[in-house]
Amino acid sequence: MGRRPSINRDEVLALAERIVAERGAAALTIEAVAHAAGISKGGVQSCFGTKEAMIGAMLDRWFQDYAAGVTAALDGAPGGLAARMAAHLALSLDATDGSPARGASLLAALLQHPEQLHAVRAWYAERFAGLFEAGEAGRALRLALLAIEGAVLLRHFGLARLPPAEWAVLREDIATLIRV
Repeated sequence: MGRRPSINRDEVLALAERIVAERGAAALTIEAVAHAAGISKGGVQSCFGTKEAMIGAMLDRWFQDYAAGVTAALDGAPGGLAARMAAHLALSLDATDGSPARGASLLAALLQHPEQLHAVRAWYAERFAGLFEAGEAGRALRLALLAIEGAVLLRHFGLARLPPAEWAVLREDIATLIRV
């Protein structure tokens, strides 16, 4: 009897993310992931159980990657409100690793599975933490956060097709709000 091949959960998860990013949330099925990974549907189910659990795992991984990015951007600095918002801006609009598009794709998948929204709401609660108690600076940072999120959605859902130079102008406009 031969040894059972092991399934790399992270690789399967990456393939699931790619399916959502390239073909949309509706294309994410256990069968599609199994086909992309070259394994059986049972193999995918052994990794995640259900499609909803797979989406949850995708979301968890995105949250972990984002947290690591913020930590790296702060580079040991205290991480006040403005520093956190500047890190969020950089991770959301400057990233070249595809993570903002990945986040937008995950959002699309979540809309089909609202039971996962609690995690996203908690993530946004962390982004807004302290911004309502910070006076006038908090007002500018709240507007910056809303502008960042709007830009991410417009850019990564392809709703606004602006040339790179115009995205750079918008990014600088948002950065100005953070520096107030």
